[in-house]
Amino acid sequence: MDYNIRDNIKPGLPVSIVLKKDQRTGKRTNGLVKDILTKSPRHSRGIKVRLESGEIGRVCEILDSQDEPGDSSTP
Repeated sequence: MDYNIRDNIKPGLPVSIVLKKDQRTGKRTNGLVKDILTKSPRHSRGIKVRLESGEIGRVCEILDSQDEPGDSSTP
């Protein structure tokens, strides 16, 4: 599923995001979407979301529902 399209991102969806502070390293953080912050229907660098944990970042991957949310050090 394309993570650059806002309609593909829904609350409760498990995703992997890159936090602003981790943009240089590419470190990803996994979690469930709480809010969608990007207003445009599409964004080239990924849709900005707030996770249920409160962290904010751009979606870089939509995870399978079997993947467990939590920190991931995958660059």
